[in-house]
Amino acid sequence: MLNSTLTALITHVTPVCSHCRLHVDGLIWALGMKFAIDQINNSTSLLPGVKLGYDMYDTCFEPAVTLQPSLLFLTQNSTTGIGVLCNYSDYQPRVTAVIGPYMSSLCLLTAKLFSFFWIPQVSYGATSEKLSNTELYPTFYRAVPSDKSLMEAVVLLLTKLGWNWIAVIGSDDEYGRGAQEQFLNIAENHSICIAFEGIIPTDLADPNAKHYLEYTINLINSTQVNIIVLFSHSLSAQALLEHSIRMGLSKRVWIGTETWLLSDIATSIPNIQSIGIVLGFIMKTSPLPGFQDYVAHLFTSVEQEDFCQESRELNQHLSPDTLGTRCRQCDHVSLQAVLPSLSRAQVEPVHVAVYSVAHALHRALGCTQHQCPRAPIRPWQLLQFLDTFPFEANGQQFRFDQSHGISSGYKLIFWSWENDTLQYLFVGDYGESLYINESQMELHTKDFKEPTAECFKQCKPGQVRQTKGFHHCCYDCTDCPENTWNAKDSSTCTPCLQHQWSPARSTRCYDRSERYLFWTEPLTIALLTLMSITMSLACLAAVLFLKNLETPLVQASGGKLSLFALLTLLLLCLSCCLYIGKPSSNICMIQPMVYVLCLSACFSTFFIKSLEITLVTEFPHCAPTFLHWLTQRRAWLLVALCLLPECLICLGYLYLGPDYLVVDYKSLPTEVLLLCNTESWFAFALMHGYNGCLGSACFLCTFMVETSAKKYNFARGITFAFLIYFIVFIFFVAVFVTLKTILRSVAQIGTMLVISLGILVTYYIPKCYIIMLKPHLNTVDYFQNSIEEEPEDSSTRDNNPDPPSPAPQ
Repeated sequence: MLNSTLTALITHVTPVCSHCRLHVDGLIWALGMKFAIDQINNSTSLLPGVKLGYDMYDTCFEPAVTLQPSLLFLTQNSTTGIGVLCNYSDYQPRVTAVIGPYMSSLCLLTAKLFSFFWIPQVSYGATSEKLSNTELYPTFYRAVPSDKSLMEAVVLLLTKLGWNWIAVIGSDDEYGRGAQEQFLNIAENHSICIAFEGIIPTDLADPNAKHYLEYTINLINSTQVNIIVLFSHSLSAQALLEHSIRMGLSKRVWIGTETWLLSDIATSIPNIQSIGIVLGFIMKTSPLPGFQDYVAHLFTSVEQEDFCQESRELNQHLSPDTLGTRCRQCDHVSLQAVLPSLSRAQVEPVHVAVYSVAHALHRALGCTQHQCPRAPIRPWQLLQFLDTFPFEANGQQFRFDQSHGISSGYKLIFWSWENDTLQYLFVGDYGESLYINESQMELHTKDFKEPTAECFKQCKPGQVRQTKGFHHCCYDCTDCPENTWNAKDSSTCTPCLQHQWSPARSTRCYDRSERYLFWTEPLTIALLTLMSITMSLACLAAVLFLKNLETPLVQASGGKLSLFALLTLLLLCLSCCLYIGKPSSNICMIQPMVYVLCLSACFSTFFIKSLEITLVTEFPHCAPTFLHWLTQRRAWLLVALCLLPECLICLGYLYLGPDYLVVDYKSLPTEVLLLCNTESWFAFALMHGYNGCLGSACFLCTFMVETSAKKYNFARGITFAFLIYFIVFIFFVAVFVTLKTILRSVAQIGTMLVISLGILVTYYIPKCYIIMLKPHLNTVDYFQNSIEEEPEDSSTRDNNPDPPSPAPQ
């Protein structure tokens, strides 16, 4: 009872192919293997005298179906049992080597199994990078390159075409997931932004398969991605493309691999040309001479009754333990049905896989060009020859690399439709580098523009990335601001050093030039011209006053004190040169002291003259008593006394904190500003405030004085001179406090020159005019001080003589 139940259970779970559709490419690969074995068996130089036999099974792309023949291969020769041994070096399995299977997921299942028994396995299509691990899969080889080189080619294609906003979709199997993972690792280092990563089902009978496919199409629409990279086998790719057509997905760019690009399953989808642009990479292979004729001959033989009768007789002699089911669809295959696929199928990897085993067997047996010795061969004996020796196949030299693969390079193909007929255009290749012939690629969308797939542009030098939106790899390029730089594509701008500057979007920093009031700039030349005019006027006045020192005009104007005042004005004008050129700490310290001392000395002489006018005009009865203190030598003592407070204030200025040099890196964009800065505003107020007090005293002593029309009015000149001083000084203070540029120096120079000019024009120039052009007025009578008096009776006038005139200076 138990035995019958177990038998029924085993019968129930016996795996069979879940789909009945003929896979034409698989049939061609099988015929390619038969073609290679027939060539070797008919060769006189390779394995001479040895005939290779083979068992051929259909995997149906299903693990359970694949596992059955794999276990059969492991059975001991001429038995159906698998030996359990500690050492398999003398174990003789049913087969010496295994060719295939095609899919990576199936190879991962069988590779460990065959490696345990040390049986060489050579695949003609498994590209998973996991299979490159020779420690886990020491007996696994493949006649194709791994996915890593293919992913590098796809990434270079995207980079070269400027597509960095893409979707990546993989089938839910080892090939799709492995290729997707490998691609994402490489794409990340090449600034390619992934809109989304999708997985499509391989089990299309699953009730949820349709939902997953529709969800993937909706994701493509919602992300508005134009470029789709699809890593999938033909059946899953067929399902996705059919759904995209049914759901009305607009034209996109599809990038694929030969697993579905060359498959008749994908190309036979109705209205497939409406999906958009299709391109991708296939392995570089060469056509097999004579293969098409070989296939044609086989199909011709199949149609003959003798061939069919022979096949039926052979089937009757097969062992009942031999696995495999009859391919019902193969009974109806014609040459015309396989010819389209025959011209483009990648048969060379199958051919190379068979020849690699044949050459290893040739060397393991010790064959010569004429014969091979009859000797038993264990499978592991082929491994050393597969690892180390090159071999020839299809007129080319091949050799397995360290990861047991063969790097042949790739071709870039493009689907071109003409009158509903598909043509494969070779538009590039990839070996050590990528070459693309874009002129043969019809890259255009429905509006006849090249497709764009950019969520960012490659930033130019001087620009940085600014992340935008949900995807961190999507960004805008923004210019680096001033005083920062960036020489390469990155996300940060590097600040310049303090003594450097840079314009916006700069790739380097530049040293700042020094900025101060240069001698050669136009503004300086204008000020120097004004200074020269002022000094010339002062010198002219001094010369005239010196030549006419004893005349009543000069004596009434102050005599030698006037010459002293003119000398201080000359020094004041010359001090303007301290504000031009490169400043230093010592120059900054001297500038205000020279300015206020020269002005104080000049104002002191006017103060004495103002006091004299006030005594004569306002206090005529006291004038004889005090005038001698304001004339002759005593006047110089008063000048010294007036200067003494300003000198003490200057000492206090030095104590409180003199002006100092400031190196300003912030005020000017490209230059470093050198200017003098005020340390103590209290000392500044005292120094200029004292001169203001002297000026106010002079102004108050003179502005109300009235003089007879027949007499010269000294007070008027002093009044206007100090009125100009006050107006200029108010503007000076406002400008000096607010400005932090070279205009501060310009304001100081301008103030000194305008004050000097004001004094010269209002006080000295009119007197020079009289000396030069009206010398007849240069008399004692005209320059005597007098006031306008109210009319009095004659007796009063007789008893009150005129007030005395000031004594000569």
